Amino acid sequence: MSSTLAVDVMGGDHGAQAILPACVQFLRQHQDSRLLLVGQPQAVAPLMAQLHLDQDARVEFVAASEVVASDDSVEVALRRKRDSSMRRAIELVRDGRAQACVSAGNTGALMAVARYLLKTLHDIERPAIATYLPNQKGQGTLMLDLGANVDCEPLHLLQFAVMGTAYAAAGGHAQPTVGLLNIGEEVIKGNDVIKRAAELLREADALGRLRFYGNVEGNDIFKGTTDIVVCDGFVGNVALKTSEGLAQMLSGMIREEFTRTPLSKLMALVALPVLKRFRKRVDHRRYNGAALLGLRGLVIKSHGSADAFAFEQALLRAHEAVQGDAVRQIERILEVMHEPSPAALAPAPAA
Repeated sequence: MSSTLAVDVMGGDHGAQAILPACVQFLRQHQDSRLLLVGQPQAVAPLMAQLHLDQDARVEFVAASEVVASDDSVEVALRRKRDSSMRRAIELVRDGRAQACVSAGNTGALMAVARYLLKTLHDIERPAIATYLPNQKGQGTLMLDLGANVDCEPLHLLQFAVMGTAYAAAGGHAQPTVGLLNIGEEVIKGNDVIKRAAELLREADALGRLRFYGNVEGNDIFKGTTDIVVCDGFVGNVALKTSEGLAQMLSGMIREEFTRTPLSKLMALVALPVLKRFRKRVDHRRYNGAALLGLRGLVIKSHGSADAFAFEQALLRAHEAVQGDAVRQIERILEVMHEPSPAALAPAPAA
């Protein structure tokens, strides 16, 4: 199945220098897909010509005169920079010209502009940021929210679980399990918000709306105990940044230890295949591309520091979400949540 993606070429730390090479690689793998590249002509056109993207019939350039900077406030992005590459890319999704938007720009601005232009799905009070974190099973654990909502009510956590279930299903994961992040597995653990959220999730599980595993702890994220882990945005963002820092630290320590002495260099040579596999499994770039869930359109947020390889992964996430019709999947589960349970439909027993 093909996809048409709108790409904010000006976003992130490296801008077009990283994003356009990623687009070239993506198009090589997906011959039937199209890209709408949005950016400032003077900054993008020369590199497009160098990479021959200007000659590709599957590529269309959309001009934008402004760029949302990493330190711009939400107000600036929404009210003052109405012709930014970020906004234009999202407008392409809103207007039906693209099926998803991918940007490495300012997260707060991206969420605000996307919510303003696309609006939220019916019954979704707060959109959430969701992405996969590496786990021992090698498939990744989908975690949300990762920073959009610092304070959450029990209903919000239930909605995150619904959206996460639909997004995972859109990616080909049938009947994913949901874990609620807590300070312990026991039902009595956690604050009032977590306890009430667990009750709502158990009720949804009993009605067959989703598969609730129960409470999980931080180490369960990386064990892959459940397919999805739900939490508020404050905790989720800390977990995300910790996992990225830990992966970088381990890679750095291994590199340092195996280059200390001639003997350690020899050991590194012998262990090279294993080290390469390990590095690949923990490389946070492979998991780049967070989805802004709960909107009436697909928006994928790339890490601001993403290089070409990492940004390509974000493009792949967008393509997979389009193929799986992620937005419609979320709408379907939300519709089912409001259907009466089989018990409610059963006739009352005779007196």
